[in-house]
Amino acid sequence: MKVAPFGLSTEEIREELAPLRHKFSIAVCRAKNPFNIGAIIRTAHSFMVREIFLIGTEPWYERAAMGMAKYETIVECPDEGAFLEAARGRTLVGVERDHARTTLWEAEMPDDLVFLFGSENEGLPPVLLEACAEVLAIPMYGINHSYPVAIAAGMVMCEWARRKDPRGGGR
Repeated sequence: MKVAPFGLSTEEIREELAPLRHKFSIAVCRAKNPFNIGAIIRTAHSFMVREIFLIGTEPWYERAAMGMAKYETIVECPDEGAFLEAARGRTLVGVERDHARTTLWEAEMPDDLVFLFGSENEGLPPVLLEACAEVLAIPMYGINHSYPVAIAAGMVMCEWARRKDPRGGGR
């Protein structure tokens, strides 16, 4: 039998974490590898994102999230339209190399934004690219065409934290 950390229930832990949440979210659109989605959930927990949007009906592997999914707000959207409705009024920033207008190092990162990541094969669909206020690329130096989506999400969250963390590290 597992004992809840700190002697608190899952709901009590979620309540304790709520005021620590940051003013950004992550959205993953139709990722094909269930391990990638689990890894993104686990990483998003480490950065205390506001919520994680999962767009599409692709399964995700709960074990890859290492138990962190139960502490997160996961918003499952059956399609792009449902996501756009759920995120209405928020700044959308796509992470997509082929359609980028700026880089991760130069992109603005206002509060309350949602970073959008596409599938490993198709990237972000046109309807989501059109809805983005900005589309950024993560600089690459090898001959690879792209980073694995879980790694890209981690790099973007790390850059957000580097800029916004009150303990320092900013631009």
